[in-house]
Amino acid sequence: MASPPARDRDAAGHARNARPRDRLGRPLPRGSQGVPTVAEDTVLSVPDSIRQAQVYLDTDMPFHAHEVLEQAWKSSEGEQAQVLRAATQTAVGLTHWSRGNAKGARALWRRAHDSLGPLAPGSVPDARIAGLSVAGLLSWLDDALDNTGEQDLPRLVLLPPDGFS
Repeated sequence: MASPPARDRDAAGHARNARPRDRLGRPLPRGSQGVPTVAEDTVLSVPDSIRQAQVYLDTDMPFHAHEVLEQAWKSSEGEQAQVLRAATQTAVGLTHWSRGNAKGARALWRRAHDSLGPLAPGSVPDARIAGLSVAGLLSWLDDALDNTGEQDLPRLVLLPPDGFS
């Protein structure tokens, strides 16, 4: 029996996946032409992460949006990290939905919705955290969770219409 191929590793020995990926983040065979991915060492400010995630969402690349949001979430704390985690889970849910996994999408959207509940308007003075509208994200999640799969999902808009304050 042949042994599995060795995992790609960086100079420090950390696992890396150098395989090309498609628009939805699925690994392609080595040597295939994939779409550019987000470098694992990319460091962006929170507003720049949200801007880049929106570009990815607008070009039907939710997997890539989740990657930049995850970097911002993991470098944040408190309520900001909580909102960025929910936005990341929302993008991962979109990835699952786009791949035909409605059950997985709904599970992630439910987790994101539940984690935002304590931050809903009325429970905190400012409903915009990390530049994101908590009410807007909750509303999108409500619509997505109500979707039966018979209609398109509404566009996920992370960028506030008036920019970042």
